Amino acid sequence: MAIDEFRAVLKAREFVRKVNPATIPVPIEMYARELGAVIRPQTDLGPDEAGYCFKNNGKHFICTNANDKPERQRFTVCHEIAHIVLGLPSQHGASPWWSYAKKPLAEILCDVFAAELLLPYDLFQPQAEKSSISLAAIDDLAERFQASATATGSRYAAVVSTPLAFVLSEQGKVRYASRSNQLKDAYAWIPPRLDLPDGCFSKKVRSGAACDSPEEVDAGIWFSDWERGGILLEEARHLAPWDQTLTLLWFEDGEVPPQKFRDDRGEIHEKEDDDNDGLLQELDGKLRWPGKRRRR
Repeated sequence: MAIDEFRAVLKAREFVRKVNPATIPVPIEMYARELGAVIRPQTDLGPDEAGYCFKNNGKHFICTNANDKPERQRFTVCHEIAHIVLGLPSQHGASPWWSYAKKPLAEILCDVFAAELLLPYDLFQPQAEKSSISLAAIDDLAERFQASATATGSRYAAVVSTPLAFVLSEQGKVRYASRSNQLKDAYAWIPPRLDLPDGCFSKKVRSGAACDSPEEVDAGIWFSDWERGGILLEEARHLAPWDQTLTLLWFEDGEVPPQKFRDDRGEIHEKEDDDNDGLLQELDGKLRWPGKRRRR
């Protein structure tokens, strides 16, 4: 059976349950021990080489770049564990470890798996849910969990109950967007390879504008075929060495604007989203987590 993002997440959570980490930051040595793997930092890897794994005499060896920051090495260990558990071949040579421009699907799935290990749902979600909505809050979570801001921002958007999205763009194009379940349910789709939209705050920040506070933007410039209207708050940060931009988008009042419809007389009305009277929703491949609407 082919591995997709949904199955990669399920496999990661199954692995986390076996190890059952209980402290923050998660001791990655516990994950390696579960596989009987040996972690070997190496000093002879180049700046674009994060690490690799190999098997010798029945034992797995995970090599990391000893010159990388500790949080980067932690992610590398979890990424290589993903290769082992998911059985996906390594395709590291396609691009530098930091680039998403031409990253193969297998490497993206291993990144998703690694983020689940570094930021386990049971430990991370309560911390994310009670945090403020800001890139600074994501930085704080990243420091506590010893993970990168990119991995933490992606997980943050995926687990909170507030309708928000975390977007990574590179060279002015969207490479990855993580959305909360509320946005997924509202079909708030941010297409990959989308040019940073005209009028968005992220495009200004990439051009050198200061980001002192979030700016209001029309939701329709970010979401494809969006007919609900509404105003988003947008915060952005540009990482010049890699020409990457991190973007946080959210509805300030914590509510997705209701659907709209036109009646027989041509008048536009708002329509409340159907909750199906508590019935089970059709399976669609989305992972949903329980939780109350987030307070601000």
